[in-house]
Amino acid sequence: MNTKLDPWSSSEITDYSKLFEEFGISPFDNLLPEIPSPHMYMRRRVIFGHRDYEQIAEAMRTGAPFSVMDGFMPSGKVHLGHKMVMDQIIWHQQMGASAFVGIADREAFSVRGFSWQKCREIGVEEYILSLIALGFKPDGLIYFQSGCESVKDLAFELGVKVNFSELSAIYGFSGETNLSHMISVATQAADILQPQLEEFGGPKPVVVPVGPDQDPHLRLTRGLAGKMSMFRVEERENANGGKYLSVRGKGAPKEALKELKKRIPGKVKLYEEHLDVLQTPDYSFLERFVLQINQPEKRKYFMAQVQEITKFANEAKPPEFLEYEKYFVFRRIWKTTRKILEEVVAEVAAEFDGYAFIPPASTYHRFMSGLQGGKMSSSIPDSYIALTDNPKEGAKKVKKAKTGGCMTLEEQKKLGGKPDECSVFELMLFHLLEDDEELLEIRQECISGTRMCGSCKQLAAEKMYEFLKDHQEKRELAREHLEEYKIVYKK
Repeated sequence: MNTKLDPWSSSEITDYSKLFEEFGISPFDNLLPEIPSPHMYMRRRVIFGHRDYEQIAEAMRTGAPFSVMDGFMPSGKVHLGHKMVMDQIIWHQQMGASAFVGIADREAFSVRGFSWQKCREIGVEEYILSLIALGFKPDGLIYFQSGCESVKDLAFELGVKVNFSELSAIYGFSGETNLSHMISVATQAADILQPQLEEFGGPKPVVVPVGPDQDPHLRLTRGLAGKMSMFRVEERENANGGKYLSVRGKGAPKEALKELKKRIPGKVKLYEEHLDVLQTPDYSFLERFVLQINQPEKRKYFMAQVQEITKFANEAKPPEFLEYEKYFVFRRIWKTTRKILEEVVAEVAAEFDGYAFIPPASTYHRFMSGLQGGKMSSSIPDSYIALTDNPKEGAKKVKKAKTGGCMTLEEQKKLGGKPDECSVFELMLFHLLEDDEELLEIRQECISGTRMCGSCKQLAAEKMYEFLKDHQEKRELAREHLEEYKIVYKK
């Protein structure tokens, strides 16, 4: 049975590994060594998957421009699930990203039937105040979809490239789906692509941190990024099955194609079978395959990358590193080549008033379970903790939460607990404990039976009380500084 991902229902996914095969999401573990100062969610495998996050990791390492974008539908209380997304937005902003946060009032209007005024009230009072209180900087853009002209204009253009059949296949839309709901989907694609508009600095890598239920929006937007771009850099195969990179310009003006031909006069080919050659330290052959680009500064950049890759390969110690070395070298060369090509086509597209969107990257984090087990639901107050809950009430919810312990103390001491099935341990894992070693020690004590559930509940309840009290004080300070954020509202 295939997994269904639905952005508008309370999803419960029990086997995240299925998402790798069914939706093409890549495991995050392989990428962790390439990320400078990885976020707590990355280290603890709360973030389990990604699409194209390599480009974000590289931008962080090199100081290249990149953006983080995410949004919140103003539908109710801001809770710990929303905090997970806010934490990731803020971390990427701290790592150098230009940050964009959209309040999806168009979605709330079409899906929930909320008035514009109610959307604005919930958006500010719940989501924006908590976002700022958690550390979002004023240089980021916070906007309501209904008030952002660039998003609405782009959504209209995107609508030309998507039809009902495609929306039906991705979202399960039927003849009963209202038109505004479909427009809200195009608007969310525009949200994600907006950071790459010329007014925000042009094409750049963009990451969207989401739960897996939001992946349909990413799949739609990645497809639209290619359809909207004047040129496309594609992976293609020859008759022998060898892959190479190719630039296509279907529908591009003749003058733009002519200009592109001047800058990239030949096919850019780097076949996977060249991996065998990479066992030697001589990489000079790469110019023959890759650098058919008439731009000296890009040629110089590429060869500098090759020298860096060569240094790594020469320092590796075969045979134990040989396979990894070949994979690493080829991947770096392939991505460097693609990056150069994308820069060239973006320059030409901009000169001829066209788009050159880079398909957005994404990360996927695990869902938090409800405090009583099962799914977290906004209709069951005891299943979640809102960031606006009274601190004492929040602590009480923790003390009433379901644990992974045994029925009796005797059994607990003998058999140990199950922290991976404990909502209290999950609170500490996701939000309440910053020290990895302390968390690991608690986990081991639980499994060995030397730690009882009561001590964990007491610790988590105290931490929750402190967090909520501090956060709500910061929310009131944030209220005093709202004007600094130049929030874009519906007029």
